[in-house]
Amino acid sequence: MNALRRGLGNGLVQAFLVLIGFIWLTPLAGLFLSSLRSSQDTAGGGWWTALASPRQLSFDNYSELLGNSGMTRAFWNTVLISVPTTFLVVVIAALAGYAFAWLDFPGRDNVFLLVVALLVVPVQIGLLPVAKLFGQLGLFGTIPGVVLFHVAYGLPFAIFLLRNYFAEMPKEMLEAARMDGGGEWRIFTRLVLPVGRPALASLAIFQFLWVWNDMLVALLFADSSAQPLTVELQSQIRQFGSNIDVLAPGAFLSLVVPVIVFFAFQRHFVQGVMAGSVK
Repeated sequence: MNALRRGLGNGLVQAFLVLIGFIWLTPLAGLFLSSLRSSQDTAGGGWWTALASPRQLSFDNYSELLGNSGMTRAFWNTVLISVPTTFLVVVIAALAGYAFAWLDFPGRDNVFLLVVALLVVPVQIGLLPVAKLFGQLGLFGTIPGVVLFHVAYGLPFAIFLLRNYFAEMPKEMLEAARMDGGGEWRIFTRLVLPVGRPALASLAIFQFLWVWNDMLVALLFADSSAQPLTVELQSQIRQFGSNIDVLAPGAFLSLVVPVIVFFAFQRHFVQGVMAGSVK
């Protein structure tokens, strides 16, 4: 009887998770089907009508997308913003997190408290002052300017996260490495980074998704030649009736890349989230 109850309970849980997954994937599937339909078919009915009439579906819209210079440029701008930002935030935060966790230097605790205090500073507060500074430095409206802004505002959370993760590592493990003659750089690269891979992967996913989906910073700091997909799609929406054949595949492309990144690193993401939850 107990085994039957457990089986029924597991079955209900699995059915509920399947239902949640189906609900979560429905908008993605709808957007994908919309991206395969012509503007005439889209005007004639909802995306679900394509399930009964598969002849509506073709990849002609993606050919149009590849021929749209604004959308393709915006896609590569998004890549050039998201990838360097994620890399720089993870690398700098890993170095700083290790230093705050295991290196003794004057004012370490006070500097870390300052980093923690920066977590409560909203992005909106720094938009205008930083825009003025970037204008004086010649960075306003450029991709490096957008990257630098994202790196600066992504570091406080990243350093806080990795410092706490690194601090949970056994002290004896690091001391044994030092007794074997390992220097700090060797310990960091050969010991700390491999052990901290789940936390690094989780941070990389969070940072990449935040930057890829950002529109506020890009809308202010990127000019027409440096704007990412989010800004380009927002400008395309103004002409929704005449360019749905480009807007739908562009929106799907903007959505599917973060989904692919998440599923590619989900194992490390789960490990990072669960790290420290059990002894």
